[in-house]
Amino acid sequence: MRLRSDFWVSAHLRRLGIEGIPAVLRRRGSPEAGAIFVKVDRLDGTADLYGPAPQALFEAEDSGDRRFTALITGGTPLDVEERLTKEIRFDSDLWIIEIDDRQGRHFLELAE
Repeated sequence: MRLRSDFWVSAHLRRLGIEGIPAVLRRRGSPEAGAIFVKVDRLDGTADLYGPAPQALFEAEDSGDRRFTALITGGTPLDVEERLTKEIRFDSDLWIIEIDDRQGRHFLELAE
């Protein structure tokens, strides 16, 4: 069983804050199970977008951890915004966290 989306987002924003990485909750989704997307603006004209990893990538595990996959790396902020617009049209209950970090730090667990 996975941690509720609202708890996970709150904890992740707190962790980023502790590390001194500016981050904001840009969109609030479904508290129980909304998909979470993370935009990382590198403040140099490039941005990355991470979204939920397909369950098939880590189905054998039963840890309940959320895993992410890179959807866009080194794109423009406009590329990321266009993708987020498409995702919102598909699922209006999603969450968006936005991070501003030149080093691209996000502290997400990425699926292998």
